[in-house]
Amino acid sequence: MLNQTKGWIKAGNPWLWLTAGSVSICLISVLGLLLLIGWKGLVYFWPMPVYQWQDESGNRLIGQIYQKDWVSLDQLSSSGHRWSPETLQKGEAERLSIKVANREVYPKDFISVLNVELKNKTQPRDIAVFERTRNGAFFGVPIGYQIGGSAIEKDNLKQSIDQAVVRARSIREEIEVIRKGDLSDLSQELGKLDRSIKSMQLAAGLSNKADIQPLLEKKNALEIKFTQQEQAIRDKQTLLQNQKIFVQDMQGKSYPLSLESILDIWYPNAMTYSEKIMHWFNQVGKFLSDSPRDANSEGGVFPAIFGTVLLVIIMSIIVMPLGVIAAVYLHEYAPNTFVTKLIRISVVNLAGVPSIVYGVFGLGFFVYTIGGTLDSLFYSASLPTPTFGTPGLLWSALTLAILTLPVVIVATEEGLSRVPSSLRNGSYALGATKFETLWRIILPMVSPAIMTGLILAVARAAGEVAPLMLVGVVKLAPSLPLDSSFPYLHLDRKFMHLGFHIYDLGFQTPNIEAARPLVFATSFLLITVVVGLNITAIMIRNNLREKFKILGND
Repeated sequence: MLNQTKGWIKAGNPWLWLTAGSVSICLISVLGLLLLIGWKGLVYFWPMPVYQWQDESGNRLIGQIYQKDWVSLDQLSSSGHRWSPETLQKGEAERLSIKVANREVYPKDFISVLNVELKNKTQPRDIAVFERTRNGAFFGVPIGYQIGGSAIEKDNLKQSIDQAVVRARSIREEIEVIRKGDLSDLSQELGKLDRSIKSMQLAAGLSNKADIQPLLEKKNALEIKFTQQEQAIRDKQTLLQNQKIFVQDMQGKSYPLSLESILDIWYPNAMTYSEKIMHWFNQVGKFLSDSPRDANSEGGVFPAIFGTVLLVIIMSIIVMPLGVIAAVYLHEYAPNTFVTKLIRISVVNLAGVPSIVYGVFGLGFFVYTIGGTLDSLFYSASLPTPTFGTPGLLWSALTLAILTLPVVIVATEEGLSRVPSSLRNGSYALGATKFETLWRIILPMVSPAIMTGLILAVARAAGEVAPLMLVGVVKLAPSLPLDSSFPYLHLDRKFMHLGFHIYDLGFQTPNIEAARPLVFATSFLLITVVVGLNITAIMIRNNLREKFKILGND
């Protein structure tokens, strides 16, 4: 038995089991963390019930239970409560964090109260949750609906309100179409005309006004159209402002809510389980497709998703050829000298440089030096307003490309070193040149290693925030970098990013309690985006491996 144990140890089996156990623990920990983040974030979209209580003074309290915890009685000994025998035996009391919403009425979105202070807990079916464009949600009972000066009968109140919210949503979509369509196009045309007029004035002088007159007339015509579109938007907004829903809050007071600010309404206590599931999917869809609002503490994250994916794609397009060319030169062409060794050491060390240093480098070199030079050469008419001499999408992609370049170089060089020399010699023997051998034989076989480097680069770049804060990312971008206006992809624009959005929600939002679930939801979404990008790259790599199995596993 002893000899068998010694043989088992000498064979290295303990290390094998320790390694397998460590990997299993790591995988379970990662999956557990993902499940925790996903649960904390996705439960936010579930229509939670709205409860009604009475406190010890007889006042009515309406709200959603946000969190439960237990507080030691020693911390509450001076509060004067009469504790039940069960509570005294436990030595702690239950404390509820209740979301009361109605920010313009109550000073706080959330209140903390002991469970023993509340009684007569009920779930009234007529309590509605109003989702609004600002000031968060509003909890209350609809008691009236007014269009202009005429009120709707109470018998048809619920149906009339539901129909009005649907109409308001349609009108709001029409307003967005005008803003993002005609107004945006007219604004860009006016900007181009202003630059053209300024350029002609600088070139011909103020004395020659005959050449500028047609441009001025065209500008006046566009300004008239712009004013007309703005007036159309104001008319639609006035139509919504004249419609009001009267809601009774928990103190019994009535408040008018303008239909302009109401996005949706639902009655969580009266919903069936299937209706709650449909509502959950609807809320998740709005979270993925809408823009943020109310200081980013409400609404969706579509601009942040779009900016993150577009940034990673542009970064990949830049870093792939640069990294592959550098690796090919170092491995295939550069002599093995002291300078080459120094370059390899520098490349490896660059992978350990803090990311904020890359941000400072990108701000100083790309934005101020290259961007400022481009503005002085090609966009002088727009100065002193910078075009490329300010943080934007292009400089963010270049900064991340420099940041992830060492990863691609190292992975590609490792792949090149695994290509058998017999393949090179066979290609040379058949009369191929070194470039033809490299292009037709070596690089296709190294493509799985190149994709490995890209996967690692994407995994790091998608989660970086510090350098982007200096070279292009913003809290809220007015327009997407990609649209239907020429040149379609606007590399000079600022953009939103999921990583920065998480930072802003977690540390910069004034109402952190309300934004905390969105932090988890956005974090889970960022992980999903990174995993999705990595899975796409892994599928491409596996497809390439099947074609070139001689390299084995990378």
